[in-house]
Amino acid sequence: MNIKSTITLNNGVKMPIFGFGVWQIKDGSDVANAVREAINAGYQLIDTAAIYGNEEGVGEALKDVKRDEVFVTTKVWNEEQGYDTTLRACEDSLKRLGLSYVDLYLVHWPVAGKLSDTWKAMEKIYNDGLAKAIGVSNFYEYHLREIFKTAKIKPSVNQIEIHPILSQKEIREFCKKENIAVEAYSPLGRAKILNIPQIVAIAKKYGKTSAQVILRWHLQNDIIPIPKSLHVERIKENASIFDFELSQEDMAIIDALNRNEKAIKGVFFKFDEHKSVIL
Repeated sequence: MNIKSTITLNNGVKMPIFGFGVWQIKDGSDVANAVREAINAGYQLIDTAAIYGNEEGVGEALKDVKRDEVFVTTKVWNEEQGYDTTLRACEDSLKRLGLSYVDLYLVHWPVAGKLSDTWKAMEKIYNDGLAKAIGVSNFYEYHLREIFKTAKIKPSVNQIEIHPILSQKEIREFCKKENIAVEAYSPLGRAKILNIPQIVAIAKKYGKTSAQVILRWHLQNDIIPIPKSLHVERIKENASIFDFELSQEDMAIIDALNRNEKAIKGVFFKFDEHKSVIL
């Protein structure tokens, strides 16, 4: 396993097992330079979204890369969902990115009353070759089952928040059963979980940082993490997780940290999937 390793999605497309996220990174030179540094460090998966407002900067960085050497993800935002509007949103994202297709196009959140029409548009986007794979973000079992009722194409990926205190085991197991890859945004808990004593102790044992241990935990749970950073050394550090392996005992210690809690602005609060989604 290394940073260029891939998994095969349910439609045969190969997706990198590790990536770089750009949420909250400013458009223009900030995001362009961050993406360049990530690619120079070996990252092949780059994740953005229309609502992030930085697709143009990501596209600027991608001009320096051969198209088949990078896996690009973007997402349709809630207010653009529906059939015609999703199609237009995809076209707009492609223009901003300067690409003729994305490797993965996601529905950013499930929106009540629009899920069926939005997914029909996603299937057209896929069939028209504008996305090599399609999937969802922030979807739980009841959202996915709603899609399954009318879908001709099953989602290939579900991107959700996952880290040791929000391990999302139930939806991970459902996705595994349905052959849907699981991808983790905010895999480091917005940096609010790096000082958990058990993680610090495990990091010391392996001569690694807490972030590296957490990202390795994701990989060994068959989760695709997409950490973000503006700092070159941190970008490189986050990618240096392929030269060690956590023992089953240490994996179990980290698994046991789950509290079903999100970490936002330094405050932890209980996560309820039925209250955190729009459908």
